[in-house]
Amino acid sequence: MDIILVPGFWLDGSAWDDVVPVLEEAGHTTHPVTLPGLESKDADRSGIHLADHVAAVVAAIDAVPGDAPLVLVGHSASGGLVYAASDVRPERVAHIVYVDTGPAADGQAVNADFPADAVEYPLDWDEFEEDSLRGMTEEIRADVMAAHAVPQPGATVREPHRLSDDERRLDIPSTVVASEMSGDVLRDLVAQGHPFVAELSRHRNYEIVDLPTGHWPMFTRPADLGAVIVDALSR
Repeated sequence: MDIILVPGFWLDGSAWDDVVPVLEEAGHTTHPVTLPGLESKDADRSGIHLADHVAAVVAAIDAVPGDAPLVLVGHSASGGLVYAASDVRPERVAHIVYVDTGPAADGQAVNADFPADAVEYPLDWDEFEEDSLRGMTEEIRADVMAAHAVPQPGATVREPHRLSDDERRLDIPSTVVASEMSGDVLRDLVAQGHPFVAELSRHRNYEIVDLPTGHWPMFTRPADLGAVIVDALSR
């Protein structure tokens, strides 16, 4: 099956390099995505909007030959991107895997208060709590900064997602990989009606699978992440 892999903030498609072999060994074809403005540290990010990132995921779907259903995998803030793309192409998406993330509701932004004049949002490890950084050794962090980390286009941080009235996206089988926050905590939040998981709770066919680590399992437990994705698709 074709799998489109979309990294979260600050990362390009190479963030999936250690996950891809596991998926391909299982017979899947992978398509890591580098989103607009994340091509390099020197890229012009001033004109990049959230809609451009959603459009890039839709374009990746359309670039897969034929009309066979495929899989979308989104990490972190890109959970909202793959979900929005599934809203545009629900007939093409067989499964969505959310890696330490979930679907974003209509009108939801990562940070609506992010300054309107900020062109970009650089990665700063000091902004993250200890739970987020579990498994992220100094060596891994240095490698991420050297090989992957690119400032995030500012508009993609503050702009809200927009979804259609087409609810077919709610029927797409989905797997949430719970890594920073446990599956039990997420299930409790769903039971409480917490806004953090409000859109997920509307889904008609989803599961939550634990992969205990921090926010970046593609770096801290890549083989295990690949195995979790393969297992989810086998079901």
